[in-house]
Amino acid sequence: MFRLIVASGVEEKGRIREILTLAAAHKVPTEKVPREKVNALGENPQGVALEVSAYPYADLGAIFERASERHEAPFILILDIIQNPQNLGTLLRSAEAAGMHGVIIPLRRAAEVTPAVVSASAGASEHMLIVQENLARAIETLKKQDVWVIGLEGSEEARKIEQVPLTGPLALVVGNEGEGMRLLVRESCDYLLKLPMRGKIESLNAAVAGSIVIYQALIARMKQVGKPQ
Repeated sequence: MFRLIVASGVEEKGRIREILTLAAAHKVPTEKVPREKVNALGENPQGVALEVSAYPYADLGAIFERASERHEAPFILILDIIQNPQNLGTLLRSAEAAGMHGVIIPLRRAAEVTPAVVSASAGASEHMLIVQENLARAIETLKKQDVWVIGLEGSEEARKIEQVPLTGPLALVVGNEGEGMRLLVRESCDYLLKLPMRGKIESLNAAVAGSIVIYQALIARMKQVGKPQ
């Protein structure tokens, strides 16, 4: 249930009046409470807060539907236990900006969509289809739909990015910040891909590396047909 909470004593003018008007127009219940109760919800200098339902995760079929509606080959991001909310938000932002059709995250042990993630994503989470699913099962489903699964890591077995096809039905996998992809997820990949490292640093932040590969794939897809496919 949605509920607008307003601190007692707040002047109902300007932006606060706009919020109250919108709440009334959409029949959202409004409750006035002591300022201390609103402050306890977090940093809230304006004295107003909105209580909402949990984030509405999508199902895997919705991602394929979105790709079909756009007449594009599936372009999907899989995140294997990304635990830092900032990293999750950044990757969601990159995925949405690149026109990906959806993001798949694990059911457990990973960051979920929270207010902090929404903020880090600059609102991209509100436009992106995000699925919570067993990753091994999800990858199996993707492969049945002829989607190629490409994992990002820096191992010796991984191919250089220019050696890996990044067009057509594609799912990119970004692993955990410290441990990378889990063994079962890694073994499910059709290709392993690594980015060139020419400096003293041996690796990149998961969100940075993932974002680079997302855009490399987008560029490859654009070149193939003159636009994202």
